[in-house]
Amino acid sequence: MKNVNLDQLKTALQQPQDEPSKVVEVAQDVPLRERKVDSLGRAYATGKRKSSIARVWVKSGTGKIIVNNKPYGDYFSRSVLQMMIDQPFKISGTLSQFDVMCTVKGGGLSGQAGAVRHGISCALSHFDPSLRPSLKQNHFLTRDSREVERKKPGRPKARRRFQFSKR
Repeated sequence: MKNVNLDQLKTALQQPQDEPSKVVEVAQDVPLRERKVDSLGRAYATGKRKSSIARVWVKSGTGKIIVNNKPYGDYFSRSVLQMMIDQPFKISGTLSQFDVMCTVKGGGLSGQAGAVRHGISCALSHFDPSLRPSLKQNHFLTRDSREVERKKPGRPKARRRFQFSKR
């Protein structure tokens, strides 16, 4: 590395540069994402969490959420799971503006709620690409890749060991 005097570094940082205008031009050239909606005005996405898979359709409406042909309050009776499903709407500020219809398979209720949340987030970003930055910032568009660790031979569970006996 070169030996740079501290005064030279300060003067270099204070000098005006022409580079920011080029950066702005590059940012304006980036294309916006397209809206992905079918002929019925619905956006489709697949959400996954643990071993659950949710197929989600979102359309503009009054805020009804149907999961496996039941209202989501009946299907997910725990309030924590209902709150989880409402999160994408609260973050994007679109509560009670969209109707959601989804089918979920596999796993337990917690994994299914996570899959529905992931699917709703992706479908919202397909329906209205301007909602994508807020959803992405809160990590709703990222699939949580954590899975159950497999059971190993010679052990009762994945990491649990049998009780040690000295004699």
